[in-house]
Amino acid sequence: MNVTMDQLGFNEAFERAFLAQNEDDCRPARVVEAQRELYTLHTGDREILGAVSGVFAHNASARSEFPVVGDFVSVRLEEGQHRAIIRNVLPRRSQFSRKIAGETTEEQVLAANVDTAFLVQSLNRDFNVRRLERYLILAWESGAAPVIVLTKSDLCADVDAKIAEATSVGMGAPVCAVSAQTGNGLEALEAYLTVGQTAVVLGSSGAGKSTLVNALYGGSVQKTFAVRSSDDRGKHTTTARQLILMPAGGMIIDTPGMRELQLWNGSDGMAQVFADVEEWARDCRFRDCGHDHEPGCAVQAALADGRLDRERLASFRKLQRELAYLARKEDRHAQIAEQKRWKRATESGRERRLLKGRQDSP
Repeated sequence: MNVTMDQLGFNEAFERAFLAQNEDDCRPARVVEAQRELYTLHTGDREILGAVSGVFAHNASARSEFPVVGDFVSVRLEEGQHRAIIRNVLPRRSQFSRKIAGETTEEQVLAANVDTAFLVQSLNRDFNVRRLERYLILAWESGAAPVIVLTKSDLCADVDAKIAEATSVGMGAPVCAVSAQTGNGLEALEAYLTVGQTAVVLGSSGAGKSTLVNALYGGSVQKTFAVRSSDDRGKHTTTARQLILMPAGGMIIDTPGMRELQLWNGSDGMAQVFADVEEWARDCRFRDCGHDHEPGCAVQAALADGRLDRERLASFRKLQRELAYLARKEDRHAQIAEQKRWKRATESGRERRLLKGRQDSP
């Protein structure tokens, strides 16, 4: 599919960053799919496979620096122009980061250079406002604008009640109830997919993300499976993140369902998602109020008169503890890495001195 780089979202800021690299033998491209060490890139006139250069891999200090879907990269076409070498990743305008699954303290970037995040929950057993709060923090922290998308509205008996619940934690994020089967509500999402704009679809497994992408595309571009009647859940179908060019000119990144969403950072996101709690906290009598049994606690007052839901306060505290624990682990991880770096430098310096001593000996 031939498009211009402008249609791929390559704006003046990205062009300036590309030109600043001063690499005459390179051209810009966008990452549309990533599979292990191999990337599918779009150069505007075609798609081409690529891999990072050896120099890039050697200089990268963390996995988060490697290309992800949505990145703009500087590439050099190989002889014959059937493959490309990725020389650099251009600075990201936005990025979605989470802690990698498991015990390892490492950042995983899910997608980059996104304008809008469709946070998908289906109006069945998947609907969970506590999980939605996590996705909202992820979105606000990324730099993209969140839109809450409630799918399968045709299967819900009380859509308005669910919209009200989502709105109560959305803190201003638009809420759209849609049905991929009937087409109801899709026009509201299409407004975010204009030429050069990129959206990402995020949500848990079986929330109907791929079905939603197919409906917005107007055809079958992603494989889907039926919902299991036993637990009202769909089967995980998307296996890799992929940027899809939409007929109307925008782009959408479909992502595999996340069974676990551990936040990587969240100070800005927490302030946005829990703006109500933080506003009450500023009115507490004591600056270091723990919002428990302290006198003059405005948060407890909001809880007592029903302005604040008890489960929402519990979620706020849980996420605060999680982020504080991650920050301590990350800080310790950085200290260990720095110690190892200095140890290697010291050993290398000692080896050079010993070698020089041998060379200077008669």
